Amino acid sequence: QVQLVESGGGLVQAGGSLRLSCAASGSIFSINAMGWYRQPPGKQRELVATITSGGSTNYADSVKGRFTISGDNAKNTVFLQMNSLKPEDTAVYYCNADGLVTTTRDREYDYWGQGTQVTVSS
Repeated sequence: QVQLVESGGGLVQAGGSLRLSCAASGSIFSINAMGWYRQPPGKQRELVATITSGGSTNYADSVKGRFTISGDNAKNTVFLQMNSLKPEDTAVYYCNADGLVTTTRDREYDYWGQGTQVTVSS
């Protein structure tokens, strides 16, 4: 069994900062990449940022220069530092583990966390 558990969401005023954390636990052999996605109210889920096991990062244009993704491969954790938050950043943020191989090494899996709410007030 594998679980992704997010933390760090909450309510913040525009211009403020939040730091999200996500820890993957269970029978994990390796993870190709971890990332953050978000789903604003009434909209589809969208990419925020991803980081590969080699440290390569990718960001949505809307968060470049404001958000920073980082990870700890040894602990299967990923973080999202969010600065200069805007009301349009309000969403449920989901952690994702892509290309996760369990200790059975039978195939790659795609896992999602349960989501954490981020609300930015104007």
